[in-house]
Amino acid sequence: MRLTVGYLYTDTGDDGVNLAIAIAATTGAAIDLVCVVRTIEPDGTPGRAGFQQALVNKAQKWLEEGAEDIPDDIEVVLHTPVAESFPQALIDFAVQSEATMIVVGGTSDGILGKHTLGSISSALTHASPVPVALAPRGYKRSEPPVIPTLTVAIPTTESKDSPLPFALDMAQKAGLNLRLLSLVSHDDVPGADDESKAVRQRHIAAATENLELAKKSCGGAVEIESLVAEGNTVEEALEQLTWSRGDVVVIGSGHLAPPRRAFLGSMSARILKNTEAPIVVVPKGYTP
Repeated sequence: MRLTVGYLYTDTGDDGVNLAIAIAATTGAAIDLVCVVRTIEPDGTPGRAGFQQALVNKAQKWLEEGAEDIPDDIEVVLHTPVAESFPQALIDFAVQSEATMIVVGGTSDGILGKHTLGSISSALTHASPVPVALAPRGYKRSEPPVIPTLTVAIPTTESKDSPLPFALDMAQKAGLNLRLLSLVSHDDVPGADDESKAVRQRHIAAATENLELAKKSCGGAVEIESLVAEGNTVEEALEQLTWSRGDVVVIGSGHLAPPRRAFLGSMSARILKNTEAPIVVVPKGYTP
């Protein structure tokens, strides 16, 4: 198992490294620490090639500094590919190296402890054929770094694409527990009358039934908890949850995503915005 970690010489770059360390320490994965150097197109000016090499050398030094905090028992390899696009270079590298995940941080102007997508993370979560792990701003790994449980956002209907196969595979390989989560919001049922209450109960019952189907599909291979969180909005439903330091949330892609591509749909985007734990976005139809 390998992790492609997109590195920038910033605090948010360190956030991504810290998340990668936690995942690697839990799963035994190796880390490919990647700092993409932007291509300097030749224009006939003397010294352009030398300037390009100077940028590569600088990126190598940044990677060496970024790798200093990675524990000795985790395999790490440093890479400085030269490319026009940072996100596309990460995707190409992850596919070529058969990475299990791409891991990145967010932006430095986000709220501490929250997720804010920058140009790189936004591009990855709307195009990557490989699952993308996102670290919230200021993410610090635990000592020792341990991820005991994966929380998987299960779609409220059985027919929708589910990130469960990816999460189950990771849980089985790393010996993790699973928490199956269904979020039931009532944006379209705002009333408190008997009819509205009945509709809410049908929504909850359908989500509960779907969670049981998902639980049965896991075959009892790991310890599984299932939970329905409900509220008038997705945000209210998320407020019902508590997050521990080692939690990681796995979400799927929106229905508009092309096959084998990540696409942050409206529900996933709301989960991302209102969750403090690291999040893994799984491409549509992805199978481990």
